[in-house]
Amino acid sequence: MAVHCPECGFVAGTAANFCPKCGAYLADVAGVNEPTTATYHLQDSGEIAAVDIGALQEQGVAALVVRAGGGREGESVPLQGDRITIGRRPESDMFLDDVTVSRDHALVVARGDGWHIDDLGSLNGTYVNRGRIDSALLHDGDEVQVGKFKLTFLGR
Repeated sequence: MAVHCPECGFVAGTAANFCPKCGAYLADVAGVNEPTTATYHLQDSGEIAAVDIGALQEQGVAALVVRAGGGREGESVPLQGDRITIGRRPESDMFLDDVTVSRDHALVVARGDGWHIDDLGSLNGTYVNRGRIDSALLHDGDEVQVGKFKLTFLGR
């Protein structure tokens, strides 16, 4: 059974979680309730460690998952603490090594009403659901674009 993208109408295969044409989230349309993308994070040693997104969400921990860009699909960053830095600076919490990403590109901050993403004056901008933002409250399933990287916000 094929799935029609709710955003652009493209016909995608049933195994697709995201539209191959526009990148819209398809799992809700396809009736899939569980994510099928394997997620991982890089340990300090450089080893890849699996991340159980379901367990993080049960603990009330949100995460950003790389959906496309830089060959890092599936990499995730749990949002623990009050703030997560995103940029091309190696010291960033989410280091995205590409010229389309500014050194200090964006900041994900926990505020009273949830997680917000703030653009830090980046050259190429930060986008949430394909709209350029200065600051935005993130909701479960939101697409965040930083340079050529497309991320998905998984809320609690």
